[in-house]
Amino acid sequence: MEVYFYTRTKCELCEEGKLLLQLLQKDYPFDIIEKDIDASDELTERFGLMIPVVEMNGEIIQYGQIDLVSLEEILKESLK
Repeated sequence: MEVYFYTRTKCELCEEGKLLLQLLQKDYPFDIIEKDIDASDELTERFGLMIPVVEMNGEIIQYGQIDLVSLEEILKESLK
């Protein structure tokens, strides 16, 4: 499974969110596809005020402050 992680440079919430995703990768099989929204006007317009954003199966599952417990629950359900 692929998890898209929308981020930008110099974003502390993004760094924290990426660490949480990497932590979950130790227990669940998924790939993190990181996208810098500053590289695309479309992504900047779509996610500018929301980052970081975690997206799975075309659905935004979390944004802003990433919550480890909630994210783990969603991953468990998705990987059944």
